[in-house]
Amino acid sequence: MAIVGRYAPSPSGRQHLGNARTALLAWLQARGARGRFVLRMEDLDPSRSQAIYAACILDDLRWLGLDWDEGPDVGGGGGPYAQSERSDRYEAALTRLDTFPCTCTRRELRDSASAPHGIEPVYPGTCRHQAPRADRPAATRWCAPPGRAVADDVQLGSLAHDVATEIGDFVLRRADGAWAYQLAVVVDDAAMGVTDVVRGDDLWTSTPRQVWLQGALGLPTPRYLHVPLLLGPDGTKLSKRHGAPEVAALREAGVEPERVIAVLARSFGLVGPEVRRVRATSLVGAVDPARIRSADARLDPAALA
Repeated sequence: MAIVGRYAPSPSGRQHLGNARTALLAWLQARGARGRFVLRMEDLDPSRSQAIYAACILDDLRWLGLDWDEGPDVGGGGGPYAQSERSDRYEAALTRLDTFPCTCTRRELRDSASAPHGIEPVYPGTCRHQAPRADRPAATRWCAPPGRAVADDVQLGSLAHDVATEIGDFVLRRADGAWAYQLAVVVDDAAMGVTDVVRGDDLWTSTPRQVWLQGALGLPTPRYLHVPLLLGPDGTKLSKRHGAPEVAALREAGVEPERVIAVLARSFGLVGPEVRRVRATSLVGAVDPARIRSADARLDPAALA
Protein backbone atom coordinates (compact mmCIF):
# COMPACT_ATOMS: atom_id res chain seq x y z
CA MET A 1 0.00 0.00 0.00
CA ALA A 2 1.33 3.43 -0.93
CA ILE A 3 2.21 5.66 2.02
CA VAL A 4 0.26 8.91 2.37
CA GLY A 5 1.42 11.34 5.03
CA ARG A 6 0.01 14.71 5.96
CA TYR A 7 0.60 17.97 7.76
CA ALA A 8 -2.50 19.71 9.06
CA PRO A 9 -1.73 23.09 10.65
CA SER A 10 -4.28 25.49 12.10
CA PRO A 11 -4.02 28.94 10.43
CA SER A 12 -4.81 30.80 13.65
CA GLY A 13 -1.43 32.50 13.84
CA ARG A 14 2.07 32.43 12.44
CA GLN A 15 3.89 29.10 12.66
CA HIS A 16 6.32 28.56 15.50
CA LEU A 17 9.30 26.24 15.38
CA GLY A 18 7.38 23.37 16.98
CA ASN A 19 4.91 23.40 14.09
CA ALA A 20 7.73 23.43 11.55
CA ARG A 21 9.40 20.53 13.35
CA THR A 22 6.26 18.38 13.03
CA ALA A 23 5.91 19.34 9.37
CA LEU A 24 9.53 18.37 8.69
CA LEU A 25 9.24 14.96 10.30
CA ALA A 26 5.89 14.16 8.63
CA TRP A 27 7.36 15.19 5.27
CA LEU A 28 10.53 13.15 5.78
CA GLN A 29 8.55 10.07 6.74
CA ALA A 30 6.39 10.27 3.61
CA ARG A 31 9.22 11.11 1.25
CA GLY A 32 11.47 8.47 2.76
CA ALA A 33 8.83 5.85 1.91
CA ARG A 34 8.40 7.36 -1.59
CA GLY A 35 4.88 8.24 -0.58
CA ARG A 36 2.53 11.14 -1.13
CA PHE A 37 2.27 14.14 1.14
CA VAL A 38 -0.94 16.07 1.84
CA LEU A 39 -1.24 19.60 3.26
CA ARG A 40 -4.58 20.38 4.92
CA MET A 41 -5.65 23.58 6.67
CA GLU A 42 -7.52 22.85 9.88
CA ASP A 43 -9.42 26.12 9.99
CA LEU A 44 -12.43 24.88 11.96
CA ASP A 45 -12.54 27.89 14.29
CA PRO A 46 -13.87 30.83 12.24
CA SER A 47 -13.10 33.29 15.03
CA ARG A 48 -9.36 32.55 14.94
CA SER A 49 -8.48 31.24 11.49
CA GLN A 50 -7.37 33.79 8.90
CA ALA A 51 -6.40 33.52 5.24
CA ILE A 52 -3.29 35.61 5.86
CA TYR A 53 -1.96 32.97 8.26
CA ALA A 54 -2.75 30.15 5.82
CA ALA A 55 -0.76 31.96 3.14
CA CYS A 56 2.11 32.48 5.60
CA ILE A 57 2.20 28.74 6.37
CA LEU A 58 2.58 27.95 2.67
CA ASP A 59 5.43 30.46 2.37
CA ASP A 60 7.17 29.08 5.47
CA LEU A 61 7.02 25.47 4.27
CA ARG A 62 8.33 26.29 0.80
CA TRP A 63 11.13 28.36 2.32
CA LEU A 64 12.12 25.35 4.42
CA GLY A 65 12.27 23.20 1.28
CA LEU A 66 9.11 21.16 1.90
CA ASP A 67 6.61 20.39 -0.86
CA TRP A 68 3.28 18.58 -1.09
CA ASP A 69 1.36 16.57 -3.66
CA GLU A 70 -2.10 17.70 -2.57
CA GLY A 71 -3.12 20.87 -0.82
CA PRO A 72 -5.15 24.08 -0.86
CA ASP A 73 -2.99 25.68 -3.54
CA VAL A 74 -2.36 22.66 -5.79
CA GLY A 75 -5.63 20.74 -5.50
CA GLY A 76 -5.93 16.97 -5.61
CA GLY A 77 -8.47 14.18 -5.52
CA GLY A 78 -9.20 14.47 -1.78
CA GLY A 79 -10.07 18.16 -1.72
CA PRO A 80 -11.09 20.68 -0.72
CA TYR A 81 -8.09 21.03 1.56
CA ALA A 82 -9.49 23.54 4.03
CA GLN A 83 -11.78 22.15 6.70
CA SER A 84 -13.99 25.23 6.51
CA GLU A 85 -15.02 23.99 3.05
CA ARG A 86 -15.80 20.42 4.12
CA SER A 87 -18.91 20.85 6.29
CA ASP A 88 -21.01 18.64 4.04
CA ARG A 89 -18.64 15.72 4.71
CA TYR A 90 -18.90 16.18 8.46
CA GLU A 91 -22.68 16.53 8.28
CA ALA A 92 -22.92 13.26 6.36
CA ALA A 93 -20.80 11.49 8.97
CA LEU A 94 -22.86 12.94 11.80
CA THR A 95 -26.08 11.47 10.39
CA ARG A 96 -24.53 7.99 10.68
CA LEU A 97 -23.90 8.31 14.42
CA ASP A 98 -26.18 8.16 17.46
CA THR A 99 -26.10 11.72 18.79
CA PHE A 100 -28.06 14.08 21.03
CA PRO A 101 -28.23 17.86 21.62
CA CYS A 102 -26.54 19.21 24.73
CA THR A 103 -26.90 22.67 26.28
CA CYS A 104 -24.60 22.14 29.28
CA THR A 105 -21.97 24.85 29.73
CA ARG A 106 -18.34 24.08 30.50
CA ARG A 107 -18.73 25.66 33.91
CA GLU A 108 -21.76 23.52 34.71
CA LEU A 109 -19.88 20.39 33.75
CA ARG A 110 -16.80 21.45 35.68
CA ASP A 111 -18.86 22.16 38.81
CA SER A 112 -21.09 19.10 38.53
CA ALA A 113 -20.68 16.82 41.51
CA SER A 114 -21.94 13.93 39.40
CA ALA A 115 -19.22 14.31 36.78
CA PRO A 116 -16.66 11.52 37.32
CA HIS A 117 -13.05 12.12 36.40
CA GLY A 118 -11.14 9.70 34.21
CA ILE A 119 -8.26 10.92 32.02
CA GLU A 120 -10.30 14.16 31.98
CA PRO A 121 -13.67 15.27 33.39
CA VAL A 122 -16.20 12.75 32.11
CA TYR A 123 -19.48 14.02 30.71
CA PRO A 124 -22.14 12.83 33.20
CA GLY A 125 -24.87 12.32 30.60
CA THR A 126 -27.04 15.24 31.71
CA CYS A 127 -28.72 16.05 28.38
CA ARG A 128 -28.62 12.46 27.19
CA HIS A 129 -31.28 11.65 29.78
CA GLN A 130 -33.38 14.82 29.71
CA ALA A 131 -34.51 17.48 27.26
CA PRO A 132 -31.93 20.23 26.62
CA ARG A 133 -32.74 23.82 27.57
CA ALA A 134 -34.66 25.68 24.88
CA ASP A 135 -33.07 29.04 25.74
CA ARG A 136 -29.53 28.00 24.81
CA PRO A 137 -27.81 26.91 21.60
CA ALA A 138 -27.06 23.21 21.63
CA ALA A 139 -23.87 21.31 20.94
CA THR A 140 -24.07 17.82 19.44
CA ARG A 141 -22.61 14.94 21.45
CA TRP A 142 -22.01 11.35 20.40
CA CYS A 143 -23.61 8.60 22.45
CA ALA A 144 -20.28 6.83 22.81
CA PRO A 145 -20.87 3.07 22.81
CA PRO A 146 -19.27 0.99 25.59
CA GLY A 147 -16.14 -1.00 24.94
CA ARG A 148 -12.39 -0.48 24.87
CA ALA A 149 -10.91 1.62 22.11
CA VAL A 150 -7.27 0.76 21.49
CA ALA A 151 -4.88 3.12 19.77
CA ASP A 152 -1.45 1.95 18.62
CA ASP A 153 1.64 4.08 18.18
CA VAL A 154 4.86 3.13 16.41
CA GLN A 155 6.92 3.98 19.51
CA LEU A 156 4.50 4.44 22.41
CA GLY A 157 2.79 1.08 22.06
CA SER A 158 -0.93 0.77 22.83
CA LEU A 159 -3.31 3.03 24.74
CA ALA A 160 -6.76 1.71 25.64
CA HIS A 161 -9.74 3.69 26.90
CA ASP A 162 -13.32 2.77 27.57
CA VAL A 163 -14.56 5.90 25.86
CA ALA A 164 -18.05 5.73 27.38
CA THR A 165 -16.81 5.63 30.98
CA GLU A 166 -13.41 7.34 30.86
CA ILE A 167 -14.29 10.20 28.51
CA GLY A 168 -18.05 10.16 28.09
CA ASP A 169 -20.28 11.39 25.27
CA PHE A 170 -17.92 13.87 23.64
CA VAL A 171 -18.80 16.83 21.44
CA LEU A 172 -18.83 16.44 17.64
CA ARG A 173 -20.26 19.87 16.88
CA ARG A 174 -20.01 22.88 19.16
CA ALA A 175 -22.93 25.02 20.22
CA ASP A 176 -21.71 27.82 17.92
CA GLY A 177 -21.92 25.46 14.94
CA ALA A 178 -18.20 24.81 14.57
CA TRP A 179 -17.20 21.19 13.98
CA ALA A 180 -15.13 19.45 16.63
CA TYR A 181 -11.59 18.41 15.79
CA GLN A 182 -12.26 14.78 16.75
CA LEU A 183 -14.85 14.28 14.01
CA ALA A 184 -13.21 16.42 11.35
CA VAL A 185 -9.78 14.79 11.61
CA VAL A 186 -11.27 11.29 11.36
CA VAL A 187 -13.39 12.12 8.33
CA ASP A 188 -10.63 14.02 6.54
CA ASP A 189 -7.80 11.54 7.08
CA ALA A 190 -9.98 8.78 5.63
CA ALA A 191 -11.23 10.88 2.70
CA MET A 192 -7.69 11.94 1.79
CA GLY A 193 -6.31 8.42 2.02
CA VAL A 194 -3.91 9.24 4.86
CA THR A 195 -2.09 6.09 6.02
CA ASP A 196 0.46 7.61 8.40
CA VAL A 197 -0.04 10.40 10.94
CA VAL A 198 2.88 12.17 12.60
CA ARG A 199 1.96 14.66 15.33
CA GLY A 200 2.88 15.85 18.80
CA ASP A 201 2.40 13.51 21.74
CA ASP A 202 0.09 16.05 23.40
CA LEU A 203 -2.58 14.53 21.10
CA TRP A 204 -1.83 10.93 22.10
CA THR A 205 -4.55 10.66 24.77
CA SER A 206 -7.23 11.78 22.29
CA THR A 207 -6.30 9.06 19.79
CA PRO A 208 -8.45 6.24 21.25
CA ARG A 209 -11.64 8.28 20.80
CA GLN A 210 -10.65 8.91 17.18
CA VAL A 211 -10.11 5.17 16.71
CA TRP A 212 -13.56 4.59 18.25
CA LEU A 213 -15.11 7.02 15.76
CA GLN A 214 -13.26 5.41 12.88
CA GLY A 215 -14.74 2.07 13.82
CA ALA A 216 -18.24 3.47 14.18
CA LEU A 217 -18.03 5.09 10.74
CA GLY A 218 -16.37 2.11 9.07
CA LEU A 219 -13.21 4.09 8.30
CA PRO A 220 -9.61 2.83 8.30
CA THR A 221 -7.23 3.64 11.13
CA PRO A 222 -3.88 5.12 10.04
CA ARG A 223 -0.54 4.33 11.65
CA TYR A 224 0.35 6.87 14.31
CA LEU A 225 3.67 8.30 15.42
CA HIS A 226 3.39 10.77 18.29
CA VAL A 227 6.61 12.64 18.97
CA PRO A 228 7.85 14.59 22.00
CA LEU A 229 7.21 18.31 21.88
CA LEU A 230 9.98 20.79 21.25
CA LEU A 231 11.33 22.08 24.56
CA GLY A 232 13.02 25.24 25.70
CA PRO A 233 16.49 25.26 27.31
CA ASP A 234 14.87 24.71 30.73
CA GLY A 235 13.17 21.50 29.62
CA THR A 236 9.64 22.90 29.49
CA LYS A 237 7.52 23.25 26.35
CA LEU A 238 9.07 25.80 24.01
CA SER A 239 7.14 29.07 24.10
CA LYS A 240 7.49 32.78 23.47
CA ARG A 241 8.88 33.30 26.96
CA HIS A 242 11.96 31.37 25.82
CA GLY A 243 12.44 33.86 23.00
CA ALA A 244 11.34 31.32 20.41
CA PRO A 245 10.98 33.09 17.06
CA GLU A 246 8.23 32.41 14.56
CA VAL A 247 9.31 30.76 11.32
CA ALA A 248 8.18 33.79 9.33
CA ALA A 249 10.29 36.07 11.55
CA LEU A 250 13.38 33.99 10.80
CA ARG A 251 12.58 34.03 7.11
CA GLU A 252 12.03 37.79 7.11
CA ALA A 253 15.28 38.33 9.05
CA GLY A 254 17.29 36.58 6.35
CA VAL A 255 18.19 33.47 8.36
CA GLU A 256 19.21 30.61 6.09
CA PRO A 257 16.53 27.89 5.96
CA GLU A 258 19.28 25.27 6.13
CA ARG A 259 20.18 26.53 9.61
CA VAL A 260 16.59 26.10 10.77
CA ILE A 261 16.40 22.60 9.29
CA ALA A 262 19.65 21.64 11.04
CA VAL A 263 18.37 22.83 14.43
CA LEU A 264 15.06 20.99 14.01
CA ALA A 265 16.74 17.83 12.70
CA ARG A 266 19.09 17.84 15.69
CA SER A 267 16.09 17.76 18.05
CA PHE A 268 15.04 14.47 16.41
CA GLY A 269 18.52 12.97 16.53
CA LEU A 270 18.83 13.08 12.74
CA VAL A 271 22.09 15.05 12.76
CA GLY A 272 24.83 15.67 15.29
CA PRO A 273 25.65 18.97 17.05
CA GLU A 274 28.45 19.63 14.57
CA VAL A 275 25.97 20.01 11.68
CA ARG A 276 25.03 23.66 11.34
CA ARG A 277 23.37 23.67 7.93
CA VAL A 278 21.48 20.97 6.05
CA ARG A 279 18.82 20.80 3.36
CA ALA A 280 15.58 18.96 4.08
CA THR A 281 16.09 16.81 0.98
CA SER A 282 19.42 15.58 2.39
CA LEU A 283 17.59 14.02 5.35
CA VAL A 284 15.15 11.91 3.33
CA GLY A 285 15.56 8.30 4.44
CA ALA A 286 17.21 9.25 7.74
CA VAL A 287 14.15 9.05 10.02
CA ASP A 288 14.50 6.48 12.80
CA PRO A 289 11.44 6.50 15.13
CA ALA A 290 13.41 4.70 17.84
CA ARG A 291 15.98 7.50 17.94
CA ILE A 292 13.42 10.32 18.10
CA ARG A 293 12.24 9.66 21.65
CA SER A 294 15.79 9.47 23.01
CA ALA A 295 16.97 12.64 21.26
CA ASP A 296 17.42 15.91 23.14
CA ALA A 297 14.34 17.92 22.15
CA ARG A 298 15.56 21.09 23.87
CA LEU A 299 16.15 24.04 21.60
CA ASP A 300 18.15 27.15 22.39
CA PRO A 301 16.65 29.98 20.29
CA ALA A 302 20.07 31.67 20.46
CA ALA A 303 21.26 29.04 17.96
CA LEU A 304 19.19 30.85 15.33
CA ALA A 305 19.97 34.40 16.38
